[in-house]
Formats: sequence, C-alpha cells, structure tokens
Amino acid sequence: MIAIEPRALRTVAAVAALSAGVAAVYAQNEAMIAKRQKTMKAFAVAGRTPFAMFRGDAPFDLAKVRASLWSIKETAAKAKTVFPDDSKTGDTAALPAAFENRADLFARFDKLAADAMSAQSTIKDEATFKAQWPILMSGCTSCHKQYVKPR
Repeated sequence: MIAIEPRALRTVAAVAALSAGVAAVYAQNEAMIAKRQKTMKAFAVAGRTPFAMFRGDAPFDLAKVRASLWSIKETAAKAKTVFPDDSKTGDTAALPAAFENRADLFARFDKLAADAMSAQSTIKDEATFKAQWPILMSGCTSCHKQYVKPR
C-alpha cells in the first residue's frame, strides 16, 4: 500500500472541489446562455410571419400580426431576465456591451414591448401594417448593431 501525505491529500481534495465548482458554474453559464438564445429566437419566430407579409410573400392576416405583436411584447419582458453576469462568456452572441449597458438594453426591451402594444391598436389593415412594421423592427436592428456579435 502506498502512503499519501495528508498535505498532498488535502491538495488533491481542494483541486477536485475547485474543479467541481468550476464545472457547476460553467454548466449554469451554458444553461443561461441557452435560455437567452431560446428567448432571442422567440423574437425571430414572432416576426417571421409578419415579415413574410411585409415582403409580400404571405397574405396579410391581422389576427396573425396581432398574435406576433403579443408574442414580441411577452418575449421582451422575458428577455430582461436572461442577461445575468455569469453568462457573459461562453458560446454567446451577446457582446460585452450588453452587460456593460444593461440599463440601456433593458430600456430597449421595454420600448419594444410598448411599441408592440401600441402597434396592436394602430395596425388596422394592410396599409397601417406596412407603415408600422418597419418602425417596430427598427428597434430590433438598432439593438443588434450595438449588442449582438455580427455573423
């Protein structure tokens, strides 16, 4: 039997504990990043049908536009919960600025939600939709320019 010095045993135990802690933090980090990616994808899904309508690739459907606007509003509220400090690094498209300027980012989410609700009452037909949709989407574009890594 090999004798192990208590000091070496304590060092091995400390390294093992530290490794387990790092692995747990990394797992939490990746889980939050995955949640953020899912949330941001919900914006894209909500906008897909109205965007097709805007381009003329799908017929205008007010009920679908309103459902999309509601989804955008709901997703904007959720989006403010997926930018904790422990999700700055990893497989993320979020730029450091998203965390450094969180108040601005969250204000943009609030504005997007408010604009979506305003559009609910403003959009009455295809003409008002064509006028309002680009305004709503400009909020997405400006946010992406400032807070998302270019692809």
